[in-house]
Parts: sequence; C-alpha cells; structure tokens
Amino acid sequence: MRSFASDNNSGVHPLVMEAVIKANEDHAIGYGDDPWTSAAVAKIKSIFGEEASPFFVFNGTGANSVALQAVTRPFNSILCAETAHINVDECGAPARMTGCAVVTIPTTDGKLTPELIKPRLHNFGVCHHSQPKAVYISQVSELGTVYTVEEVKAIADLLHAHNMYLHMDGARLANACAYLNCSMKQVTVDAGVDILSFGGTKNGMMMGEAVVSFRPEITENLQYYRKQSAQLASKLRYLSAQFIPYLENNLWLENAMKANISAAKLAEALKQYPQIQFTQKVETNQIFFTIPAEPLKKLQDRYFFYMWNEDNNEARLVTSWDTTGEDIAQFEQDLKEIMGE
Repeated sequence: MRSFASDNNSGVHPLVMEAVIKANEDHAIGYGDDPWTSAAVAKIKSIFGEEASPFFVFNGTGANSVALQAVTRPFNSILCAETAHINVDECGAPARMTGCAVVTIPTTDGKLTPELIKPRLHNFGVCHHSQPKAVYISQVSELGTVYTVEEVKAIADLLHAHNMYLHMDGARLANACAYLNCSMKQVTVDAGVDILSFGGTKNGMMMGEAVVSFRPEITENLQYYRKQSAQLASKLRYLSAQFIPYLENNLWLENAMKANISAAKLAEALKQYPQIQFTQKVETNQIFFTIPAEPLKKLQDRYFFYMWNEDNNEARLVTSWDTTGEDIAQFEQDLKEIMGE
C-alpha cells in the first residue's frame, strides 16, 4: 500500500539495498573495525570536512540521545521548540538518558530564533537552577519549515557566546539542502553546528544514523556514550555500508529533490480548492493543511495519513523519494471527486 503518511513508510533505494547485500559477504570484524565502516567514515568526512567524527547508531532517537549526552551533564538544560521531536515524539528518551531538564519554547513555525532563545539564557552559575547548555533544532523542523544558513549561524553564534552547544537533528537534512540549494557542510559545520544527528532512513536508506561531532572535546567520549546507550551494533557494517552509496554521486540530493518536487505538486493540487488552507509554508516534503470534516473523512477512506491537530482538522501529507507521478495523478483525481468537481 502506498500512502502520504510518512517518508518512514517508503522503501529502500536499490543502490542502498545492494550495498547491504554486498556487505553480507564472508566474515568481518565486528563493532566497526571493518572496511565498510572505514569507507563510510571517509565518505562522511568528504561531505562535512576532516573535523567530522561520525559514530554510527541504530536510529534517530538513539542518535539524538547519544548526541545530547555528549554535550551536557545531568544538571544542564536542553532548549528546544515546543514541537521538537525530542519533546513530543521520543517518549522522553533524551531527557531520561541525559538527566537534563528539557525547556520548551513556543513557536509559530517550528523554528527557534536568537530572540526566542535569549529569555531562557539566565541563572548561569546559580546552583538552584538547571544550567542551559544545549539547544536542539530540527532541520527540517517538525512543521516542515527550513532554517537558512544565516538562521543557523545566528543561533550558533549566540550559544557559543554563552559557552553552549548547538545540536542539529538532521533526519531530513537532505530535503533542507535541496530546498536551500546548499551543501550539507554549509548549513551544519560551516554555520556553527557542534554536533549532528545524520541519517537517511527517511530518504532511501533502510536504517541507521550517524552522530557526527565537529568538535574534539565532544568527540572524546562519544564512543562511550554510544555503548552505554545500547547503540553500538556488533555487525556495524550493515548500518555503515548504506552511507557509501547514499553519499556517492549525490544520491542523497537526488532522492530529496524528488520528494520535495512531489510535495510541491501535491500542494498545487490542494491549492485549487478554497476550502483547503495551508497552515505552514510548503518548503520541503511535508504539507500541513486544514480541510472540512466531510471531505477529510472521504480522503481518509482512500489514503492513510496522519492528523496533526484533530481540533481544527489539520492534516499532514508527506512525500518520499519514491513517490511517483502516478501517485500524484491518482491523488489529484481522487481529490477532484471528493471536493465535488
């Protein structure tokens, strides 16, 4: 069944699947001492620079938890948007595993700004209060919006002036770069990001992410945090091997552009009906919109997708790297019938 519910529902790109199959040859030393992991590390360094130090993990929640442990102590606090993935979609794992207070900040578009962060930067050195140490941002945000390079840099500059760290969750980093027409390095390490959760599960990979540190003092203990967090795979080659084709010949960018273009086409179809209102800008592969109850029910009868806000009939559609022209055409036809035209 094909749907617009999530890019997590899409399949694995054939080149990625082929890499996993090839990694299944013969024996290899476990826990990352294998040629596939070495090649994947080299690929990541070629993308982000020699200062990048990747540590492969199983999944996104694990990546975020390991990354945030590496930049905090239990008496610290982590600042994030109210809609942030670590706040609403990870069952409290980062808070539990870091021991930190998670301080949420309301936003209208899922994005933090220096102006929103500054009022939370107080009580430094006061033992009665959790000490602000890290800010978490998602690229793309949970509301489908994108941080520009300049916006990321402004946040990073503010944090570094307060001896704090910037952690970016790059689950959809490829989609953001496709929208911004920039490299992954430009919007991460060059913009001041200190540590990155980086993966392609939503963009053609099967599973696995990499926690990528850009600072030596963060890198120092990452291997231990990964192990303690149960995120070190014994047969690590099956995770790391996927990154090799993913980062070769700009496959990551090609897949992301396909997903973004498909979302733009879906958005054009939705725009034809004044009863449908967008609640966020369509910048990547996510579409947020409200629709009257009756056509919503009919649309749900034909497609599986998630409601974002039940109170006002706000829904979310997500396109994937493997969304086809036929998928879009069928949706357009079904929407036309549902809306009574």
